[in-house]
Amino acid sequence: MTSKVDTKPVNRRRFLKGSAVAVGTAAVGTVAMPNVSRAETVTLKMQSSWGANAIFQDMAKQYVDRCQKMAGGRLKFDLLPSGAVVKAFQVQDACSDGIIDAAHTVTAYWYGKNKAASLFGTGPVLGCDATQMLAWIQTDDGKELYRELTQDILGLDVVGFFAMPMPTQPLGWFNKEIKSADDMQGLKYRTVGLATDIMQGMGLKVTQLPGGEIIPALERGVIEAFEFNNPTSDRQFGAQNVSKHYHLGSYHQAAEFFEIIFSKKKFESMPAELQAICEYGAEAASTANYTYALDNYSKDLQGLMNDDGVNVYRTPTSVMKAQLESWDKVLAKLQKDAFFKKVVDSQRAWAERVAFYYLTNAADYQLAFEHYFPDKAAKKG
Repeated sequence: MTSKVDTKPVNRRRFLKGSAVAVGTAAVGTVAMPNVSRAETVTLKMQSSWGANAIFQDMAKQYVDRCQKMAGGRLKFDLLPSGAVVKAFQVQDACSDGIIDAAHTVTAYWYGKNKAASLFGTGPVLGCDATQMLAWIQTDDGKELYRELTQDILGLDVVGFFAMPMPTQPLGWFNKEIKSADDMQGLKYRTVGLATDIMQGMGLKVTQLPGGEIIPALERGVIEAFEFNNPTSDRQFGAQNVSKHYHLGSYHQAAEFFEIIFSKKKFESMPAELQAICEYGAEAASTANYTYALDNYSKDLQGLMNDDGVNVYRTPTSVMKAQLESWDKVLAKLQKDAFFKKVVDSQRAWAERVAFYYLTNAADYQLAFEHYFPDKAAKKG
């Protein structure tokens, strides 16, 4: 049996007209049945741990701006400063409880819950710098250990990402030049995270305070010396108005990063592509933050010296050796906790391999600097 086939020649005009109708129908169908995910607009309430005028708030805004632009208007952030909803140290709980949707903070601010928190921001210096330790956090092992700590051990309903390998944090501000570790004995000193244990091990009396409370505490005599993070923030605080002795270089916080956290429930309710933007937006902001930091920190250090009359010193090597010895004692004690030890072991394995490569291969940048700027190099203590 044969089928009947229309053997009439095709009319070209009729064919083109029919094709146009078909295409038009398909286009109408596309408009009438939009992709639900693409139609959504998600607004996230994010609070930082930083003051409205702090440089860290500018860096949080760099993250928000990049995410919003990549989302093409389908993702919006309501970025609030510290204290707008909760205090600086409370943003993690606020995220977990759904009071806010997201936060821009650092792990040292919740170190009181579990000291392993500091290993994701103010951990031991094993030979790697902040850039190399941020790379460790981005490995599968680093990500899983962070997830295990926040979700399994602490039972928090959060997910988090990291950005910005912070330049080494200065030893801080003092009422006189520090020439040895003995000069620091008994000082009432502000820091956060595991650095509190390190400094206490060196004989200091340590108080943990958020950035906005530092200068009032200094003026009231609650503290006599402090560190925060960088020359720009310190200058914004007005540290130069209460002290003229500023020491750069330290092992107490030499590899810290921003922690960008979300309510897990809220995060997982978003379309997959918006989740990806929030995650990889942290990587984009990391580069922007670092550029912004180097530009501003270096300018403000010059301002502190040339305009504000601050004496800037390179922290003596003897002080940094004392810090390493204090780290040894703190780690020996804290590694009795199985999870803490697991994280440190992972970091040690990373540092032994990565720092060896980097230190063996890296150019001697100080030699080059001294070659071109012989009168500018800081003297080693």
